Amino acid sequence: MGKGPLSGVRVIELAGIGPGPFAAMLLADLGADVIRVDRASAVRAGETAGGTDFANRGKRSIAIDLKSEKGKEVVLRLVEKSDALLEGFRPGVTERLGLGPDDCLARNPKLVYGRMTGWGQEGPLSHTAGHDIGYIAITGTLHAIGRAGGPPQVPLNLLGDFAGGSMYLVVGILSALLESRTSGRGQVVDTAIVDGAAHLSTFIHGFLRGGLWEDRRGVNLLDTGAPWYDVYETSDGRHMAVGAIEPQFYAEFLRLSGLDKEDLPAQHDRSGWPALRERFAAVFRTKTRDEWTEIFVPSDACVAPVLSMAEAAEHPFNTSRDVFPALAGHPQPAPAPRFSRTTTETDGVPALPGGQTRAVLDDLGFGDAETLLKEGAVAQA
Repeated sequence: MGKGPLSGVRVIELAGIGPGPFAAMLLADLGADVIRVDRASAVRAGETAGGTDFANRGKRSIAIDLKSEKGKEVVLRLVEKSDALLEGFRPGVTERLGLGPDDCLARNPKLVYGRMTGWGQEGPLSHTAGHDIGYIAITGTLHAIGRAGGPPQVPLNLLGDFAGGSMYLVVGILSALLESRTSGRGQVVDTAIVDGAAHLSTFIHGFLRGGLWEDRRGVNLLDTGAPWYDVYETSDGRHMAVGAIEPQFYAEFLRLSGLDKEDLPAQHDRSGWPALRERFAAVFRTKTRDEWTEIFVPSDACVAPVLSMAEAAEHPFNTSRDVFPALAGHPQPAPAPRFSRTTTETDGVPALPGGQTRAVLDDLGFGDAETLLKEGAVAQA
C-alpha cells in the first residue's frame, strides 16, 4: 500500500491482462490499496511469471479458487470492505462466476464496478475476441497514422489498450467514486476501448469537419504531411524529431539549423513542402544526432532527439525529474501525475500470485484465514 491522494481507497482487481492491470497499477501508484485476485491454481502450479510485469507493482495479491463456492464468498467478503472492483473479462463471465455487478452491489451498494472490454458490454462484436490494433482500426484512428503513400503504422498498443482503455477506466472509476460520496450509491462503469479510442480523436474530427484536415494520412499538419512536423535521419543513422509549428518556433528552428528563411518556400505553402522537406533532410544529414542535440536542446525550436527506451532512462532531462527511477532493480516510469501535498510513491515490486494472501485476509479481519487456506478456497505462495 502506497501513499498518495487515493490513500484509504481499496480496489479489488480480478486478475486479467493488458489495460485492466495497468489501470489498477495507476490507482495503486496514486495510493489506493489494490488487492489483485489471482487464480489459486497459479500458486499450486508454482507459477512465478510476472516478476518483471511492472503493471502489477504496488499491489497485493490474494490467490482464490473462484470455481469453489467458498472462494467466491471470499471475493464477496472482500467486496464488502472495498470501494471499487475492476475486471476485464468478456461480457457475462463474472455473472457466470457469481461475481457480476448484481452480486457485488447486493453486498456493497456503494461499490463502483469497473468493467474493461474492447468492444463494450453490448453490440454485435461484444462477445468476440480482439486486440488494440483492431479497436483503433474500427474507429478510424489507425487509418490516420502513417506516411502518404504507405500503409497505416501501428503505434504499439499504447493508443487503444492504455490510452483508450486504461485511462478511461481510471477516469470512470474516480468519477463514480466521487459521485457516490453524495448519492451513497455505486454503479457500473462500462469502459470500451473503442469508445476511448474514438473519444481521443475528437480534436482531429473537429479539424476534419472544419475543412482543416483531409481524411487520408500523411498530408496533414500532425501526421508527417508538414515537413516541419516530422522526424529526420542524422549522419549517424539516428533521428531528430521536429515540431516547429508556430511561426516564432519555426523561425528559431531555421536559425539554429543554419537555413535562411528567404531562401526557402513559405512555411504554409503546401506546394513548397516537398522542397522544404528535401532541404531539412539534407541539413540534418550533415551532423550526428548528438551534435544536433547540442544545438537544439534546450531552445524554443521544438526539436528533440529520438531516444531509445534505454537512452531515455539516462537522459539528463529525465534523470533531473527522476522520470525513470530505479525500482526493484530496474528503471521504471515514475507514478504520474505529481502532487504538491499528497505525494505518490511506489516500491516498484510486482505482486506475485498469492504472495500476500494471508496478510490480506488478516488485515481485512478474516478470522477464518487458516480454515480457508486448509480447505483450498485460497492459496498462499
